[in-house]
Amino acid sequence: MEKLYIKQKVFSLGEKFTVTDEQERPRYYVEGSFFKLPKQFSIVDDKQHEIARITKKTMTLLPKFFLEVEGNEMITLKKEWSFFKSRYTISAQQIEVQGNWWDMEFEVYSQEKQVASIRKRWFSWGDTYEVTILDEELEQLLISLVIAIDCVKADEAGAASGSN
Repeated sequence: MEKLYIKQKVFSLGEKFTVTDEQERPRYYVEGSFFKLPKQFSIVDDKQHEIARITKKTMTLLPKFFLEVEGNEMITLKKEWSFFKSRYTISAQQIEVQGNWWDMEFEVYSQEKQVASIRKRWFSWGDTYEVTILDEELEQLLISLVIAIDCVKADEAGAASGSN
């Protein structure tokens, strides 16, 4: 079992943040494309090797995000029609998310076995998520999934504030 922490910088214009271990050593780096279309986030390991890419599909009626890990499309997050509250679906091969992923309090299962637990840490500067990884073989996919969900949430918050 390993715990990793996704810490976003509050005032980062370039949308950069770091994933650290329990000793606060950097494990992964995330960088977003601020002025680029389609909107993308790249996740690199501590050796600067890109492990994942999150891309927001443009020219769609409802937002849709694709997550590639090591060059293979693994997960799709897409908004569904809803009148009152935003609703998204997560499509992934043999990966299931259970719990309140909108508030970052959920578990991830692979083939009906729990492989991770995600919790938002309160009382921290900026958003911090604690990711408890129970299956280390899926670490890159799990970290990428949490970051993709956070990208969807940020996109939704930006859309909501832009419409006010």
